Formats: sequence, C-alpha cells, structure tokens
Amino acid sequence: MKIFLAGASGTIGSQIVVQLVARGHEVVGTTRSATKTGALRLLGAEPVIVDALDPESVADAVAKAEPEVIVHQLTALSGPINFRQYKLMGAATNRLRTEGTDHLLAAARAVGVRRFVAQSNAQWMERTGGPVADEDGRIEPNPPADAAEAVAALRYLEDSVTGITWAEGIALRYGGFYGPGTSISTAPDAMMAEELRKRRSPIVGGGGGVLSLVHITDAASATVAAVERGRAGIYHVADDDPAPVRDWLPDLARVLGAKPPRRVPAWLVRALAGTAAVDMMTRARGISSEKTKRELGWTLQYPSWRTGFAKGLE
Repeated sequence: MKIFLAGASGTIGSQIVVQLVARGHEVVGTTRSATKTGALRLLGAEPVIVDALDPESVADAVAKAEPEVIVHQLTALSGPINFRQYKLMGAATNRLRTEGTDHLLAAARAVGVRRFVAQSNAQWMERTGGPVADEDGRIEPNPPADAAEAVAALRYLEDSVTGITWAEGIALRYGGFYGPGTSISTAPDAMMAEELRKRRSPIVGGGGGVLSLVHITDAASATVAAVERGRAGIYHVADDDPAPVRDWLPDLARVLGAKPPRRVPAWLVRALAGTAAVDMMTRARGISSEKTKRELGWTLQYPSWRTGFAKGLE
C-alpha cells in the first residue's frame, strides 16, 4: 500500500518505516528538518518536509502522495528530552495532537484515505477499576491540574480519529517505550538511564502506580499490523507484564549498572515536580493488549520487560 507517515523521523516513526518497507509498502515520510531527509531515504522512505501545524502544507503533501493509509506519529518529544524543556515540548505535542490531527484528517478525507492510524498513549487511563484496563477503559476524566491540557489533547485525538465515518479510524494507546532511540536504553544520552545513574529517578511514595511497557520494535510491529488489517476503534499496545513502578524501576537500574533508586515521600515530589508526577508513580493503571493480539495477529518479540531490559536496550 501507499502510506503517508507523519512523524517518520521520530523514534517510533523510523522503526515503522523500516518494518513497512520490509513488508513491501511504499512509504512517504514527513519530517520537520531538511537534515533528516537523507536518513529517511536510507530507511527506504520518500521524505517530504512538512509543517504539521500549517494546514496548507499538510494538504499539499498528502494530495501529492495520494496515500491509501495515513499514520499519525507526530509529537515534539523525539530524541533525548531535557527536563528544562519538557513543558515547552509538552505544549507543542498537545498542539500536534489537536491542530495537527485536524489537518491530517482533513487532508485524508480530501484524498479518500481508507485507514487512519494515530498515536495515543496509556499513561492516563481512568484511575478506577483495578490495576489493568482493556480498550473499554476511558481516559481519566479528572486528571491533576498540571496534566489537564495533555490529557485533554489525548482525548481530543482519540475522539476525533475514532469518530470518523469515511474511513477506518484507529487510535493506538501505547505503553511506555523502551529500547534503542528511547529514553530507556543504553545510549549515553538516554534520559531515563542518565537520571537513574545519577539517582534522580526515585520511587515515589509506595511506587504502586502500574505501568505497561513495550519495546520500540514491538510497538512498531503492532502499528504495522493496524495499518494492514486494523478496524475502527482503539487498540492497546504493550507487553504482557504490567507492573508497579516499585518492581520494574529497580530492575532497570540494575540492568543499567546503576544503584537502586531512592524512595522519596509523595509530598516532597508533589512540592517539587507537581501532582501529575506523583499521580503517575502512585495511581497509574496498566493495560491489556489481548484485543490487539487476537484481532491483529500481533506477536511480541519481548513479552515482558524482564527479558526486554536484559536483551533489548542496546
């Protein structure tokens, strides 16, 4: 198929390009930077420079590509994340999930795209209903004030994409990424690894927040499966081992050769980093990906972070 991949030069975007090309698809991949076009060509994609917040730029690029499928992987969070810039990158990502989604959907409808696959995430599943949620679970309706804009942007993206009637609109709620190119890897500039080695990534409170993780290559293969045979709706993309932060963070530190993470009271982190950070570490819910495996025939290379950390970080 002819596929238009918005955000092709990002961490997961580049992985998706490789897997789509390997399966014989033709990929037009967007980037904001002319310096990244050569890398996209080496991966097998036809690069195009697009400003995702400019509706004319998006419409023109999609019209020229005439794709059958659009994949929306636009964020402003690619590459090593500097904590000092996190709020700015978060605000930019919110715009890409709202305005950028609108522009891509309008362009998709204009050229008759038959499937639209978009990136969501599972960080803000509703905080009631047990430790693990399936696709019937909803985004948290009452998030902390310092996460309200980000959560609203996720909800907007999911509602907009799954609400279309002229194509198969698919939202993928990914678990937390780890592996090459992500913040959890052995690379010298990997943010999470650096913070753990400096003992600046503690277990907050009881560390009971349940997170679902997914290796970046597994996240990409689930996306390819959705591109090829997904039906309208929401799919979860994570490994089979959702676990509390207090379980997986010490294991990650050990694999990275770092000292065990400190334990810090929730009230202190709330004062320093805000309520959202505490909520994530103490109240988050994991996700089940059984629907994705059942309906899309998705197979995990790393069914658990326990083996994924040991074998899949480099």
